[in-house]
Amino acid sequence: MARRGIADSEDDFQPLGPSQLSLADRGQDEGSKKKSDTDAIFENVWQVNALADTDLETLRISMDTKATANVGEYSRYGRSRGLEPVKALDHDMQPKEKLVPGGILEPVSGRSFLFFTSSYKTSDFMVDGLLLWWNERKQDLSVVKHLVVNMDNGPECSGHRSQFLLRMLELADVTGLSIRLIYYPPYHCKYNGIERYWAGLERSWNGYLLDTVSVVLNRAVRFAWKGFHPTVHLLKDVYERGVKVCGKERAELEQRLQRSEILTWYDITICPKSV
Repeated sequence: MARRGIADSEDDFQPLGPSQLSLADRGQDEGSKKKSDTDAIFENVWQVNALADTDLETLRISMDTKATANVGEYSRYGRSRGLEPVKALDHDMQPKEKLVPGGILEPVSGRSFLFFTSSYKTSDFMVDGLLLWWNERKQDLSVVKHLVVNMDNGPECSGHRSQFLLRMLELADVTGLSIRLIYYPPYHCKYNGIERYWAGLERSWNGYLLDTVSVVLNRAVRFAWKGFHPTVHLLKDVYERGVKVCGKERAELEQRLQRSEILTWYDITICPKSV
């Protein structure tokens, strides 16, 4: 009696289901899917950015916050010119003051806008800074009708953050701008244009003692990017963490959002309310 082989014909072959795959094989499948998703998000970013940069009625900006700066006589391991080395403390265990920097970069022109708070890094802080930027720039940007905002997926500004989306919706209504939020893939924030700006600012002020709030703001003003010095503001409001939109208000919010069918959390358009 002839013995049957493992797979005598195509009909005899049964593909393994997910539960039958080895952990290594399942890991490869999941890794391939994540890479595919990341590639799709990047492709969307590049396409939208390219179109925005060639449209006279559209302005693209890059927006993000930076790591909190401890205010005090602390070493930041930078370099500065002088006859004597700057003396600084090598520990900042209990800083008396802290500043959270937020920033907006116009990648094409190189213009920048910085805003700081001694409170918490929140959605409200970010949108307050954005509104302040627009109020200062709108006269020069009178032809702009559409705003493309490049962002990462930080907890205060992600496509899941209801308070951030609500504030952006309110911003669209107040300014009359159509706003498109374009996010970079998770763990790839370094590709956002303002991250290179932050790196330059950090190199610029790390050689100095940022021992008072006024020194921090003055050092920020002195930094130049593509020949432009930033406009700098200190926001006085106190920002509370954990603010979110729930229930009926959340449902009404979602109805106003135009999410991409494919990239639901990474491409969101908000149109101003029609009069």
